[in-house]
Amino acid sequence: MTAALRRSFDSLQVPNYRRYFVGQIVSLSGNWMQTVAEIWLVLSLTDSGVAVGLTTALQFLPILLFGAWGGLLADRFAKRRLLIVTQALMALPAIALFVLSSAGVVTVAMVYALVFARGSVNAVDNPTRQSFVIEIVGTGRVVNAVSLNSVLVHSARIIGPALAGVLIATVGVEPCFAINAATFGAMIFALWRMEPGALRPAPQVPRERGMVRSALRHVAATPRLAVPLALMAIVGALGYNFQTILPLLARFSFGGGATVYAALVSAMAIGSVAGALVTGARGRTSASVIAGAALAFGVLSLLAAGAPTLALELPVLALLGAATVTFAASVNSYLQLEVRPDMRGRVMALYSIVFLGSTPIGGPIAGWLSEAFDPRVALVLAGVSGLSAAWAAHTALARVEREHPPRAESLREVAEEPLTEEQEFLVA
Repeated sequence: MTAALRRSFDSLQVPNYRRYFVGQIVSLSGNWMQTVAEIWLVLSLTDSGVAVGLTTALQFLPILLFGAWGGLLADRFAKRRLLIVTQALMALPAIALFVLSSAGVVTVAMVYALVFARGSVNAVDNPTRQSFVIEIVGTGRVVNAVSLNSVLVHSARIIGPALAGVLIATVGVEPCFAINAATFGAMIFALWRMEPGALRPAPQVPRERGMVRSALRHVAATPRLAVPLALMAIVGALGYNFQTILPLLARFSFGGGATVYAALVSAMAIGSVAGALVTGARGRTSASVIAGAALAFGVLSLLAAGAPTLALELPVLALLGAATVTFAASVNSYLQLEVRPDMRGRVMALYSIVFLGSTPIGGPIAGWLSEAFDPRVALVLAGVSGLSAAWAAHTALARVEREHPPRAESLREVAEEPLTEEQEFLVA
């Protein structure tokens, strides 16, 4: 048990990753505080499930529209310096929301505009962060580091919504925006404190015409990249819409307020942290792991749709959180181990597009289903997407693994990191 726990936190042995980890957990906690506050503010102003879905959609629409170009910037520029810029820019919408809501002049249109602005910066920040991890820890620890990144995200989902729920219930949404603006300083400080010489940067790609198209052609010609991205697209668009579903489930299904919403988010986040730690301890990914995680996601989504009481819903959501993060982290790691270094930023941008950028499609659908019928119907749709992805992973991805061997260089492209036993076997 102790050895497994040590394996779960293996990447923290890397000093630069420790700095990154601390900065991220502070910054992401603030980001989740703002996300909860934005959604609750819109729900308070409109009492509309469609408006909540639109808010979520606007947060991720820029990734759908501009994410590929964000990945291109990640391939062309030093990722550490680029992240310092994006983190500073992301503080500006938070400051604006704090000022407007404190003055009592905020409108739904203003919230929409500032959510879209934050999402536009995130269209560059997200693929840069996704592709920066392997430069910090190397290929030997990438599965573990991606899993720990999931621990970061979902720990923040516990801390952020819990603090936001208390603040919203006692003093209102305004402090959530102010605190989030301040937390970006922690991430900027962590990036500034990194030792550049210990990083393993991919070669910066010179500017050429058609660089985004070349990445799309590369993915289309590489089944070991195309199939996992297609699986993530199915679940991302139809299943990963919990930012829309959970506040509506809290209000309309369980008749609660901000505290119940925070409890639902926190329950799912606790399970996600546990799932990420288990995935990190395993240190590997494969078609069978992806298929199993998708199957668990589908089944648990259906169970969450049928849970009659809050007491039963919370543990099911915790298990669903574990399945959710295992599926996403497994696909993420699979892609990072397969992609060429000079394509990593753009391919991980495509991952961000199908994971987060699909929300503008799925978010309004989930919001409409929740308002027209019941939030539980949106969970049924998530369940169907998971079961579909499980079947596809079990058939298509397993066949791809048999017919298309992995690139040997994908397992050795960062020379200093030792390979795991499984990686040595694949290279041989």
